[in-house]
Order: sequence, then structure tokens, then C-alpha cells
Amino acid sequence: MMYWDDHGMNGWGAGLMVFTTLLFLGLLVAAAVVLFRYAGRSAQQHPAPRPPEQRSGPEQVLAERLARGEIDPEEYRLRLAALRDAAGRGGDGAGWTP
Repeated sequence: MMYWDDHGMNGWGAGLMVFTTLLFLGLLVAAAVVLFRYAGRSAQQHPAPRPPEQRSGPEQVLAERLARGEIDPEEYRLRLAALRDAAGRGGDGAGWTP
């Protein structure tokens, strides 16, 4: 029998095996850290675009108040007509409060 020395594995072989295993696990952990940091950074650099219906403006505020039930449809139509009339005359609607 020739396997008295555990298949040729000596102290250096066992030490090299432990070292390479630790090196491999360290590389896996480092790759995971880099991947998570990259994923977090790319989400912050590319925010989702705002849909056009979320614009802020007097007509949008008026529509939101109607949707919440703060004003009735008749009041909505009156205020919307007043807004458009003021905009048509070049007014800024500064005296109007929602």
C-alpha cells in the first residue's frame, strides 16, 4: 500500500488548500458587495420619470380637489372657466385661491 501519507497531501498541500478556499470565499464576498453597491448607485442615478399628469398647476390642483370631493362639479366648472379666462386675458390668477 502506498497511501500511508494520505494520498500525497503534506502540510504544504493542506495549507495551500485552506488558503485558496479562503481566497475564493473572500472573492465571492467582495463580488457581492460590489454588486449591491452598484445596484444601489444605479437606482439613485436614474430616478423614475414623473408622469406628465403629475404636473403642478392651478388646473391640476383644481382637478385634485374635485377628485377628493372638496368641491362639487359645478364649482369645478366655474373655477376652471375663471382660470382659463384669466389665462386668456394674460392674467396670472394670483388673486385666486384653491
